Amino acid sequence: MFDMRRKDREQTREFAMETIDQSPYGTIAMTEADGSPYCVPLSLVRDGDVLYFHAAPEGKKTELLRLRPAVCVCFADGVKPIAQEFTTAYRSAIVRGNAAEVTDEKEKIHALRLICEKYAAENMAGFDQAIAQSLTRTAVWKITMEEVTGKSKKES
Repeated sequence: MFDMRRKDREQTREFAMETIDQSPYGTIAMTEADGSPYCVPLSLVRDGDVLYFHAAPEGKKTELLRLRPAVCVCFADGVKPIAQEFTTAYRSAIVRGNAAEVTDEKEKIHALRLICEKYAAENMAGFDQAIAQSLTRTAVWKITMEEVTGKSKKES
């Protein structure tokens, strides 16, 4: 576990989980072969202590996750500048864990259903057809959450 400098902004694990669920996206940080950082925003969904996302079967993100599965994901929601105080109100959560490609077809479909329920709920009638057409060319990854922290700064 990492220590938070601003203890007055530290929140509970439940707060962090709620922030993850409400955030429109998260940014995953990975490490390249030469040790340099690489990050990219993702559409993530949480199922218990696991985060799921979909990706192309090949590409830089996939290559890096296979090379070094240790990742950090940052979520932010409710961001609102407070100009008169020269600050910003926000809620955030940080997750550290390890990524693994989902190879079990049932788990893959389960994860894709959760993702679609979060991001395309109004189109779930077409889910089965979309799965039939694209399951084999869609990769699904999961991140097992090992550390989760939440933080917030409320409006004064």
